[in-house]
Amino acid sequence: MIRRGNSNDVALLQNIGRKTFDDTFGNTCTKADMQGVLELYFNSDQVAVELLDETDYFFFFEENGTTKGYMRINAKHTCPIEAYQHQPSIELVRLYVLKEFHGTGVANELMQFALDFSRKQGAQVMYLSVWEYNFRARGFYEKHGFVNSGVENDFPLGSTPQTDYWFVKELSISISGSNGVK
Repeated sequence: MIRRGNSNDVALLQNIGRKTFDDTFGNTCTKADMQGVLELYFNSDQVAVELLDETDYFFFFEENGTTKGYMRINAKHTCPIEAYQHQPSIELVRLYVLKEFHGTGVANELMQFALDFSRKQGAQVMYLSVWEYNFRARGFYEKHGFVNSGVENDFPLGSTPQTDYWFVKELSISISGSNGVK
């Protein structure tokens, strides 16, 4: 089941957010830089504010009492890719699955949910930022129809410089099925 996060999910979001981010990027920067980034993005106050924001959507994938992954979607910003700046857009900020559930279909279900949800929100474009060397994630997004725009997005982890690329997908207007929100 995929459900929207709420103010009761501060500890859950902190735990899964820290774990998945560290698993993904922990070996790409210093331990001090990673600790700083985790504290910046996943401190209790920050997480609580984000969960209460009506334009910031957190969704958790749960099965048999276990949270296996989560994603964050928001429509606060204009698409950074110039060709799409005049179309209603939505950003897939995060889509993370715990390592032990990689390859089980969780990411595909979250992605399909994200695309359906975004269409229902009236978005014509979905965009996301992905680290240039995260080939697994890049392949996943390309498999789902996202295209690397070639536009770079500096995303340093503390004092460790890193470069992301903005990926974009035009969304068709047809909506299939229910969005599954509980």
